[in-house]
Formats: sequence, structure tokens, C-alpha cells
Amino acid sequence: MAAKDVKFSDDARQQMFSGVTTLANAVKITLGPKGRNVILDKSFGAPTVTKDGVSVAKEIELENKFENMGAQMLKEVASHTSDVAGDGTTTATVLAHSILQVGLKSVAAGMNPMDLKRGIDKATGQVVDELEKISKPCEDDKAIAQVGTISANSDELVGEIIADAMGKVGKEGVITVEEGSGLENELEVVEGMQF
Repeated sequence: MAAKDVKFSDDARQQMFSGVTTLANAVKITLGPKGRNVILDKSFGAPTVTKDGVSVAKEIELENKFENMGAQMLKEVASHTSDVAGDGTTTATVLAHSILQVGLKSVAAGMNPMDLKRGIDKATGQVVDELEKISKPCEDDKAIAQVGTISANSDELVGEIIADAMGKVGKEGVITVEEGSGLENELEVVEGMQF
């Protein structure tokens, strides 16, 4: 059995935070409508150019295992956000990094970590309540197309296809986006289940 490298306290936290920061720095440049593209090297084939935060996050592996653990935890934030909301992975990553940064400063200054966690949970509930108050539901195809266009990096054609797909499958339907081999964007509706 291989020996385990065990770290405690501030030493462990700082190394893990270093990994979190590395991943957050790679992802945050893709944030927003003026975000920049990232080129991802592949072991086979041509490199991939993307502006998707979760795609960038998934590709990052760090050599130092403690830094890598921190990066992996932040990847979980991006993956969970993608699974639940389908978008906002970069924002979630940047927010998680900032919360962790301030939290580590508070713990270093002597704050009880469990009190900090309870405070974050309470604040999260208040933020979610406020967001629910100010949110506006998309009630027509035009509004859905606008949201789709923003999510598709200002590609209006893709936004219109997303609105069309939402109209065909409804709010409870599943929309899957796949990379095609052709040059045209296509919409295919499949009834029932597909494996």
C-alpha cells in the first residue's frame, strides 16, 4: 500500500485554494458576452476552441495532488450548476472562488468554520428568495430566443432554434445539443425515449 501524504490546517487549505484559484482563473476569462475563447489541447485530433466554463473546467488536471483536489471540488460546482440549470457554470465557479477566498480569510482571522458555513447557508437562502422575487418568466418564443441567443454566445440563429425546440418539447421536455458533421444547424424532435 502506498504511503499517504497527510496535511492539516492552513497548509492543506492554502494548497487546495491554490488549485481552486488556478481553475477559477482559467474559467473566468470566458465569463459574459465579452468573455474570451479558450483553446483546449486534445490527446487526439484538433484542439477545441470553447467559451464554455464547464468544458474548460473539465479539462484541468493539476500535478500537485492537493492543488488538484481543490480544483476537483470547484469542478463539482460547475458540473452541478450545469446539471441543475444548464448554464451559468462560469458565474458559479467565480462566485465559489470568491466565497472560498473570503471564507479562508475569515477562518484565518479566527472565525469558527461551522458558524461561517451556517452564515453562508443563511445568506444563500436570502439571495435565492430575492432572485425569485425579481425573476421574470419567459412567456413567449421571442423571450426564449433572446435567452437562447445569450447562452449561445450571441448567435441569433441558435437562439431561434432553441426557442423552436422549447416550443416543440415544452417546459418539461429535454433538449440535447450535439455537434454535427455538417455545416447547417438542425432540429430533430424524437418522441418517447431514446438510448
